Amino acid sequence: MELRDLPKVDALSRESALSGYPVAVRTAAARGAVAKMRAMVQAGKSPQNGVAIELAVNEAESLVASSLVEVINASGVILHTGIGRARLAPSVQRRLSEVAGSHVATEIDLASGERGDRQDHVRALLLALTSAEDAHVVNNCAAAVLLALCALCAQKEVILSRGQMIEIGGSFRMPDIVRQSGCRLVEVGCTNKTHVFDYEDAITEETAAILRCHPSNYRVVGFTQGVSAESLRKIADEKGLLIIDDMGNGCLIDIAEYGLPHETTLPEAVAAGADVVTASADKLLGGPQAGIILGRKEAIAKIRKHPLARAVRVDKLTLTALEETLRLYSTGRQNEIPTLAYLSKPLDSVKRDAQRLKRAFKGESLVSQGFTEVGGGSAPGAGIPTWRLGLKTADPIATARKLRTGRPAILTRIERDIVWLDPRTIDRSELLRVEKALSLL
Repeated sequence: MELRDLPKVDALSRESALSGYPVAVRTAAARGAVAKMRAMVQAGKSPQNGVAIELAVNEAESLVASSLVEVINASGVILHTGIGRARLAPSVQRRLSEVAGSHVATEIDLASGERGDRQDHVRALLLALTSAEDAHVVNNCAAAVLLALCALCAQKEVILSRGQMIEIGGSFRMPDIVRQSGCRLVEVGCTNKTHVFDYEDAITEETAAILRCHPSNYRVVGFTQGVSAESLRKIADEKGLLIIDDMGNGCLIDIAEYGLPHETTLPEAVAAGADVVTASADKLLGGPQAGIILGRKEAIAKIRKHPLARAVRVDKLTLTALEETLRLYSTGRQNEIPTLAYLSKPLDSVKRDAQRLKRAFKGESLVSQGFTEVGGGSAPGAGIPTWRLGLKTADPIATARKLRTGRPAILTRIERDIVWLDPRTIDRSELLRVEKALSLL
């Protein structure tokens, strides 16, 4: 076959095999099929008769199929960004279903019939759980930082330690976010050491705020030194500056009780005196993707009134998921949140699950101790002990791909040519499905 022999898009789109699809899908599927055939011919291959229709049908099925495929997390990372970070609690899932299928009083005061404030659904809970003066919620933490800087520091200088010049997933960098806000970034200190005098020497009449960033996905160790939130508050008070503390991980309670290193909690950050504290809701807090902004009333009022606040506002589903997750904390039921349930899962229970999965696999395997990472830029370098199942196969890459592309999709990891499954993050309801997948390998 030569390029001139390729089928016409319009003719292929009219094939009876595609008749069940709308015109737009048939055309897109035909166009995609022809493009693949063109690539085959250019690579020196000659497509067989009938391949055009087969490719077009595959293209059409792919177009209409849901791309958000359910994944069972056996990767050994609790908050895996690639699969949506925090898993919502069962009670939150049920409430989301109710709200998604009905109209709800998102932004209306039912008593007066007048317009209400959608932030009211989460504000009281956030204030009760953190002791902040006020709160505002947006669609993610990067938006929270950007909004705070735009509203409070535009056209002014913002000081940031070089040791906190973080880059998060997708090559988004904190210095870029600062510049995008219209602020002028002033870098101080060194990668491993920043002192009080570094901040003091950098302050000018144009300085509006000191920005403090959680290291997110890395940890600097060894010959290091930083400046505490309390010391920064003292500097800010003396110079009349704002403190914006990007906590990132959104930790509401002390995770040291789960055997992890202590991470500053949101209540602690508020108590340390920051004017604004920002955090993610889908990390250690265990809620939906959202950016939480806590702080002093005056600062939050300016943030709320800024035009960008409308552009990054949250919808009714995010508000519902966050409200219900916060309600679990407020009623002492936080261990129903999967993120915290996984952290607190007893080690002997994890081992039993690993042994159960081992019995399902017909090939050579082993049950071995390991560590489950927290992940999601929440507690860099931290993990908790686990037991995991290792599959010894001739082609570990192919084995991992087969599990990953199956239904259900099972996410694993490869280390030392062994495919590892960590059952710490596998729910009881999912174990049987994983067993079946393993038995078919």
